[in-house]
Amino acid sequence: MAPTTASNIEDKIDEMEKERRKITKNKATEKGLKYLMSRIAKAKEELTRATQRKHGQGFFVKRTGDRTVALMGFPSAGKSSLLNALANTSSKIAAYEFTTTTIIPGTMVYKNAHIQILDMPGIIEEAHLGSGGGRTVISAAKGVDLMLIVLDINKIEDLDIILDEIGRMGIRLNRKRPSVIVNSKQSGGIKVEKNESSISKQHIEAVLKGLGVHNAIVSIGSELDEEELIEIISNRAMYANAIIALNKIDTRGNYAEIASRISQNHGIPVIPISVTENINIDRLKAAIYENLDIISVYFQPKDKDEMPVPFILDKGATVGDAAAKLHTEIFDELKCAYVTGPSAKFRRQRVGIAHRLMEGDTVTFIIKK
Repeated sequence: MAPTTASNIEDKIDEMEKERRKITKNKATEKGLKYLMSRIAKAKEELTRATQRKHGQGFFVKRTGDRTVALMGFPSAGKSSLLNALANTSSKIAAYEFTTTTIIPGTMVYKNAHIQILDMPGIIEEAHLGSGGGRTVISAAKGVDLMLIVLDINKIEDLDIILDEIGRMGIRLNRKRPSVIVNSKQSGGIKVEKNESSISKQHIEAVLKGLGVHNAIVSIGSELDEEELIEIISNRAMYANAIIALNKIDTRGNYAEIASRISQNHGIPVIPISVTENINIDRLKAAIYENLDIISVYFQPKDKDEMPVPFILDKGATVGDAAAKLHTEIFDELKCAYVTGPSAKFRRQRVGIAHRLMEGDTVTFIIKK
C-alpha cells in the first residue's frame, strides 16, 4: 500500500470539493453535505500534519524594529534588488532563478520607523505542498505585518499562482478576520448561539466535529465560507495587509493600465516600480509605511530645550496608549497631555488620555502631583 503523501491528500480534498460544488443545497441533501463537510475538514487537518512533518525544520529570523515586511514572489521577480533599494543591506543578485536560498533581512528607515524587510526565497507552483521549500517559506512569512508581493510586469500570470499558494496556506490578504468564537465545554454537544454567516448550523456542526470538537458553544458574528471557518477553528488562519510592487515597468509602456487592472481584479494596492531605473522607489516606501497602519509622533522631554523624541505607535493610538508604551509608571500617573500637531485644534491643546493622536503630533505628558 502506497504511503499517504501531502499530494495524495490534496487530490482527495479537490475531489471532495468538486463533489460538494455539484450538490444542490436542500433538505434532501442536507445530511449528505453535512457528512461531506466533516470529511473535508478531517482531510485538511491531515494535510496540515503531513506537510508539517515533511517540512518541520523551517527558517527562523528574529523580528527586529517597529514592524516587519516580507518580500514574496517568484524567483527572479527582483526581490533581492528591491531589498537593496529599500534597506541598508547587500543581498546577492544574479540574472538567474533561485538566487536567494535563505531569508535575508534588511532595515528600511522611514519617518522615524525602523521597518524590517525580509527577502524570502522565491515561491513556485505547489509551494503549499512543499515544492521548492515553499510551504516553509510561506509559514515563515506568517506573523509579519505586511506582505509585499514583487511581480514582474512581463509575468503577471505569476500573481494568480502566488495568491493561490498563499491562500492555500490559510493566509487571507487585506481582509478583516471574521468574528468566530468557539468555547469548548465538557458535554452537551455543539450549540450555535449566533450565526451571521451563510453557512448552515448543520454545516458548522459538521466542520467542528470533523476537527475533533464535539462539545462547544459557537458564535459567528460575520460572513465567511466553510474553508475560512475550517482554517480559523484549526488555527491555520492568518490575516495580513498586502501590496504589490509591479517591477520592471521600464520594459512596458502601458504599465499604468496593467497596474490599475491588477488592483481592480484582486483588491490589492499596486505600486508600479523599476528597481534598475530607480522609478517610484520613494513612492513604494511611502505605501509600505501607510499600509503598516502606524504613525510617527514625538514626545517632548521635560527640558523644553531638548529635541522631541520620535516614537512609533499604531494608527488610532490614544494619549493613554502612548503613555503606556513609553512607560507604565507614566500611564499610571498620567493626568492629561498637551498636544501640538494635526490632531490638535491649536498649539499645545490640553487633551485627555482618550485623545487620538495623528501622524506628526508632539505630545507633552502632564503627571499627577
